[in-house]
Amino acid sequence: MRGTALIYGLAAGIIVMVLQFLHYLDFVRSLPTQVYIIAIAVLFGALGIFAGYRLTPRPPAADFRRNEKAAASLGLTAREIDVLDRLATGASNKEIARKLGVSPHTVKTHIAHVYDKLGVHGRGKAVDMARRLSLLP
Repeated sequence: MRGTALIYGLAAGIIVMVLQFLHYLDFVRSLPTQVYIIAIAVLFGALGIFAGYRLTPRPPAADFRRNEKAAASLGLTAREIDVLDRLATGASNKEIARKLGVSPHTVKTHIAHVYDKLGVHGRGKAVDMARRLSLLP
């Protein structure tokens, strides 16, 4: 009994969906082509502005001064700050190692120390915390 009711219910639901879709198609056909062109142009324009805003890196403030007191109180070394600077650019461990002239294992060790000293887990959280403490622009 339940199986039959379920089948009839699904069939009725599908029929209603098909009728709504056919009604939608009739509505869509009644609109002029210019409406679609304008809607697509507005959509892509908004998408382009959003993507440009989100993907364009912002230049650091020209008058940035690193909070040396915070760095000293946390016990961050100069090399750990260098690694933190590179983390903020989104560089991988290998890229950081290549730029600093050390091994990737050394970079991993520095990153682990930075996480520990900042009390965070993860690159994004480390960079966010460093920015809040004015260790990064």
